[in-house]
Amino acid sequence: MRVGVVLLSVAVAAVAFLPTPGSFSAEDSRALVALGVLLATAGVAAGRSRRQARVSARLGEEQSALRRVGTLVARGVAPDVVLAAVAQEVGRLTGADAAVIFRFGDDGMATVAAMHGVTDDDRGGIGGGIRWTPEPCTPAGSVLTSGRSARYDARNPATAGEFPFIRDRRIRSAVAIPVSVEGHCWGTISVVSWDRPFPTDTEQRLVEFTELVAMAIANADSQVELAASRARVVAAGDQMRRRIERDLHDGAQQRLVSLAIDLRLVQDSVPRELPALRAAVGRAVDDLIDVLDELREISRGIHPAILTEGGLGPALRTLARRSAVPVDLYVGTDSRYPPPVEVAAYYVVSEALTNTAKHADASLAEVVVEEGDDALRMWVGDDGVGGADLRRGSGLLGLRDRVEWLGGSFDVRSPAGRGTRIEVSLPVGGAAAGDPTSARPMCRLGVTADVAPA
Repeated sequence: MRVGVVLLSVAVAAVAFLPTPGSFSAEDSRALVALGVLLATAGVAAGRSRRQARVSARLGEEQSALRRVGTLVARGVAPDVVLAAVAQEVGRLTGADAAVIFRFGDDGMATVAAMHGVTDDDRGGIGGGIRWTPEPCTPAGSVLTSGRSARYDARNPATAGEFPFIRDRRIRSAVAIPVSVEGHCWGTISVVSWDRPFPTDTEQRLVEFTELVAMAIANADSQVELAASRARVVAAGDQMRRRIERDLHDGAQQRLVSLAIDLRLVQDSVPRELPALRAAVGRAVDDLIDVLDELREISRGIHPAILTEGGLGPALRTLARRSAVPVDLYVGTDSRYPPPVEVAAYYVVSEALTNTAKHADASLAEVVVEEGDDALRMWVGDDGVGGADLRRGSGLLGLRDRVEWLGGSFDVRSPAGRGTRIEVSLPVGGAAAGDPTSARPMCRLGVTADVAPA
């Protein structure tokens, strides 16, 4: 626009200061004025194009930033990673000297959740404390009180008087907008400038970032609730299995044992001249013992009593002895762990050995259990045909869920023709359960090499 005005002025001036009235005809003068108008129009169009280009570039940058943050949210990464990315993107897009995300607590305190461009020696003193009380004399405190955006501009008498805390720290401009999660004011995104005011559309530019933050927080809360729900379901299932195992052991199994003993006494009391009756009672006793053995096997599958009584080492040795495939077993710890950890480790080995016997066509299985780096690490492998795939569904899929809700990792490698290897890591949090000082040094409980099936 300015270029067009200047060109038009030059054209008009050229006409006004012609040397002699007859130097140019009327048509020449009109042509010269038209040229000036044309140049002015071209200048206006050029200015408009440059403004549109700047706006387009800015919108492109904003969309790129939103896509980067949106990708993190969609991937379900940890909220602190999302918040750090938001602070960085917001600081860069607004040209802020500092961008801070505060989280409001139920106690009225604010916690710094993420920062960008903030150092300990910043002029404003931001970052001097991680947790503070947001007074109403600060933009963040105003957001906490009102639930609406707040702006400070040192050259605006209204806001300068409203936020003396900001004014006293020689901050030129500050903007804070609320982050709402499910209708609750979760916190605020705040930007600060030492030397220049923020544009009037800064609040609107930040709104979409607050929506992404809210989505990330809501997703994280949902994941926490889901994990807690899964944990309750698994814990309830484990308790139910332990109760059923105890009921079977103390009830049905004991009654069957007593009945078998009584039948043996009856068999011994049958006169020798009645061999057929004696043989029939004997067969009944044998069938009853078979049923008792099957019931014991079912009971061990529901929840192994030896795991509760003796711990992981003895329970795994029992699995190795009963395996239909020879097993090399090494347990490098004699510590006790929380029941969910021991149960998960036991069932991983039990399911893996069962699958090996049923599907792997293997000649040998290996089980290694060790403790290190605050985690119980174990792997189960075989030399079978491989090709195991969790996507096709198996008992291992449920075990992976159990391991992951404990915060562990579960990995299956099963290339065709090269056997299967299951690697599991279960966090134990330093000291083992039942040992309040620290986990005891690892010791070898024993190796069961080529254990024959029981």
